[in-house]
Amino acid sequence: MASRRPDSFDGLGYRGRDDPLYGAGYPVRSAGAPAEPQLHHWVTTPPDIPGSRNLHPGERTPLFDDAPGEIAGSASGWEAPNPSRPPAEQLNRFAGFGVGFVSLFTENVLSHPCIVFRRQCQVNYHARCYHLTPFSAVAVMYSITKAQGVKALWKGMGSTFIVHGVTLGAEGIISEFTPLPRELPHRCSWKQVAGHLLLKGLTAVVALPFYCASLIETVQSEIVRDESSSGLLDCVREGVARLLGVGAPHSRRLLPLRCLLLPAALHAILRYAVATSIQRVVLWLHQRSKKQRAEPSNPLDAYFPELAASWAGSLVADVVLFPLETVLHRLALQGTRTIIDATDGVVAVGNGGSPLVVPVNTQYDGFSDCLHAISRKEGGAGFYRGFGVLVAQYALHGALFIEEISNFSDLF
Repeated sequence: MASRRPDSFDGLGYRGRDDPLYGAGYPVRSAGAPAEPQLHHWVTTPPDIPGSRNLHPGERTPLFDDAPGEIAGSASGWEAPNPSRPPAEQLNRFAGFGVGFVSLFTENVLSHPCIVFRRQCQVNYHARCYHLTPFSAVAVMYSITKAQGVKALWKGMGSTFIVHGVTLGAEGIISEFTPLPRELPHRCSWKQVAGHLLLKGLTAVVALPFYCASLIETVQSEIVRDESSSGLLDCVREGVARLLGVGAPHSRRLLPLRCLLLPAALHAILRYAVATSIQRVVLWLHQRSKKQRAEPSNPLDAYFPELAASWAGSLVADVVLFPLETVLHRLALQGTRTIIDATDGVVAVGNGGSPLVVPVNTQYDGFSDCLHAISRKEGGAGFYRGFGVLVAQYALHGALFIEEISNFSDLF
């Protein structure tokens, strides 16, 4: 009997076990078995052909434009996830990290030039221009940067982080060894609120020497700054020296720290109270409007309402307490022999242009004397020197906040 070729068909269309397409979905029979044209034994093993599969009764041949996820979802009764979009949990984590990072970067880094120039305006009682609008302030800031370099507006940024660290550390230590609560529950008594505010005041008192040292670093002109003696820990060293009354000699007009305790604690307590109150009001209004609209939950609602409320609270607190901050900065800087940049602009000195520097020579006897002197000599607008820089700072923060919302909204 002549042998069959492996790729040949018999009369019934069956293939032998030695055929290359054996097991590829075609009916087979064993060698020497009689032909059974009415019986079809289908092999259930899927073929080794990419993209193909065995069809069952009631199924259709998949087309090229059908996505595999759609076919599998329609066959199994559930909708397969779209691989082109990441899961919601990953988006929430990414949004939370991005929102927090951008907010901290904007608040502590990008807004630092505005803090520097605002403090210089507050302590410069010689200046003719009060910079009540952001337009004049931006022009002078550009002139100082052009003459001294970019670092002229980012000076003292490291010391501000040190002050934040000292404040957080002091708050944690005081709350551990005293019954003063560090956090307030949702429903709290007036005694708990008073203890919490007292904790904020004590924390500001502990950080006051380091805050004064940081203030000097932020307003000191780069022209008179000694680069060899400047370092990151100078804020700590100068703060300890101010607390102990040692170190570099100061003027006789230097006020002792006990004269600054009341304005420092008052400013810290009032700023926290105003900012927290505005923040809770904004969040309450947001929750109320959300219930009325009855919109589906959005992952962005977990982050942006709190940031918007925090932004609004800080803005209102800084605007309301701007006069008190001006008084505090003038009292803290008096007698420290600090030389600042002239906030009226750049003048020509010698052959080239150079910013004019002025010394701080105030002679206030205390908190009440500073209030009366500013009101009598500079008027009510004297308390708001550099207010335009504050407006520019929060406008920048708000613009980046809106841009951040639009970017993350595209992900959902």
